[in-house]
Amino acid sequence: MLESNIAALKQAVAELRELARGIYPSILTEAGLVPAVRSLAERSPIPVEIRGDIGGARLAPQLEATLYFVAAEAITNAVKHSRADSIRVCMERNARTISFEVSDDGQGGADLLAGTGLRGLSDRLAAVGGRLEVGSGNGHGTRIHGEIPCE
Repeated sequence: MLESNIAALKQAVAELRELARGIYPSILTEAGLVPAVRSLAERSPIPVEIRGDIGGARLAPQLEATLYFVAAEAITNAVKHSRADSIRVCMERNARTISFEVSDDGQGGADLLAGTGLRGLSDRLAAVGGRLEVGSGNGHGTRIHGEIPCE
């Protein structure tokens, strides 16, 4: 009976996590991408510097959500795995694309092909026509660079 309850609780937690992934934070809905990413930075136990901007016009909600969730996951990965002293988020918008980069000064070693987390980020960007690149030399930190079309 105990094993059955544990299994049911694990399933419930997995379902709650899946539901939470689809819920947009109110700051993203109300204020937009940059304030939402700043909010992530404020809650990080590792200092996060935000650079760049994406201009005054709001993006389509699907694009803002994609970029927000990718930034959130990249920051979370850096906090959990990098042993970094600092994280930097850079965003830039031009006529056709929005590019972003989340980088840290940690131990490196992240591998796009090794786990499901980074592949999930790549898949999320691909779903909106974007792409993801990961650079992570051992001892040289990690750089997650993404680009999505915004036309």
